[in-house]
Amino acid sequence: MIRSAALALTLFVLPAAPALAQEVEPRIAQLSLSATGEVTLVPDQATVSVGVVSRGDSAAEALRANAASMDGVFRELRRAGIEERDIQTSQLSVNPVYSRYDSSRGEQPRIIAYEARNTVTALVRDIDDVGPAVDAMFEAGANTLNGVTFSSSRYEDALDQARQQAVTNLNARRDLYAEAAGFDVVRLLNFSEGGASMPRPMPMMARAEFASDAGTQIAAGELTVTASVSAVWEIEG
Repeated sequence: MIRSAALALTLFVLPAAPALAQEVEPRIAQLSLSATGEVTLVPDQATVSVGVVSRGDSAAEALRANAASMDGVFRELRRAGIEERDIQTSQLSVNPVYSRYDSSRGEQPRIIAYEARNTVTALVRDIDDVGPAVDAMFEAGANTLNGVTFSSSRYEDALDQARQQAVTNLNARRDLYAEAAGFDVVRLLNFSEGGASMPRPMPMMARAEFASDAGTQIAAGELTVTASVSAVWEIEG
């Protein structure tokens, strides 16, 4: 009987040891911060999106008229020195145009014409050529301007500068908190980039704005390149 009691007591005590070890496991104090860096630069190139809208009594007639005008647009783009790799057709469509009708009177829609749309996007690598290129394309037959997007060939360099500034700001903020709160930074636990961006404004302009003897004026402004980073450190105080 004594041996049985001793065995029962042993089986009861053993499971308690792991639970006791978990309770005394120390927790690591951490500091988590994020910071952003910004770099501004002047655009040196732009992407221009122009198009031709044509109508005809048939789909084929609308498409032929559209193709004739677009040939002139492509010709002016090449004459302006735009390379083939920088020219891309971004939309081509032909759709019926319906007459107005009143369904409450039992009227049915009727096709009165066909409309063809063709849009081309071109990268102009010299910002000074953007205005003259737009004028030339409209003189050649373009009748819609979908937008102008400004960009920079130095974007990657500016982005690296923004990243360096973000890291500098992050470390400065870490040191500020450590000094103010009176703790020491032990080691880096995690580091990540939150993202990068360069806003690219696309002003929408009507055809009427180009009816000027002085030609189209382009105001490129500035671009702001941003980068954000985050980090987590182990601290002790």
